Amino acid sequence: MQVLTKKIIKFSEEYLNTKNFQDYCHNGLQVEGVSEVSKIITGVSFSQKLIEEAIKRKAQMIMVHHGIFKNNIPELPEIKGILKNRLKLLLENNINLAGFHLPLDAHPIIGNNISLIELLDLKKIKALNSPQYGDIGFIGEYGQALDFKDFLNLVNKKLNTNSYYINAGSKKVKKVGIISGGASEDFIFAQEQGADTYLCGEVKEEIVRAVEELKMNFVNAGHYNTERLGIMNLGKLIQKKFKIAVEFIEVPNDV
Repeated sequence: MQVLTKKIIKFSEEYLNTKNFQDYCHNGLQVEGVSEVSKIITGVSFSQKLIEEAIKRKAQMIMVHHGIFKNNIPELPEIKGILKNRLKLLLENNINLAGFHLPLDAHPIIGNNISLIELLDLKKIKALNSPQYGDIGFIGEYGQALDFKDFLNLVNKKLNTNSYYINAGSKKVKKVGIISGGASEDFIFAQEQGADTYLCGEVKEEIVRAVEELKMNFVNAGHYNTERLGIMNLGKLIQKKFKIAVEFIEVPNDV
């Protein structure tokens, strides 16, 4: 079965409410390929490895969380280096590229952050507001507090990672704020909104002492690891709705 590319893109844009976000990239179709699609490859980040896998699997569309961002595109009218090589592969094989960034982090049903909340079995969920990103994250609560070590082991097991952590707060974890990816600076807003522990996907150098001084717990589970679930969920949704093949491809990245 084949489906019009524009139907898949329109559905995704509407479902993720892309028009409500000011982002670093265009959310939707980023590189035009064939007009009809029978197979989609999904992945976390746009890369040559992912394109090669799409070619190997005869896919007509690649859908990612990290696509082409504005800072990837030079101000001067020249496309060279890494971006040139990736675009060459896409265009030669007439493959569509679609990217969904902040809308896929924030979505309250299939997004990265709500998926992490559910994966870690947190309840009493409420929005976590970031001055930088808006209502993109969530805070969840355990009925019975976990030892910090048990919480850390749970994160590492569920996400198949070895998290960097700072246990500067309570030895028990009750309320957890989550914003996936590179949002380490938002730990302070999670604490202000009631969280004793903050989970994200990166850490900046200046965060370490600040977390200690605020006496909070901090877990960096990795950018890639915290942003796999949203694009996987979107792929499953598209497969169910349009009855076409969608396959998630792992291109692991420990940071």
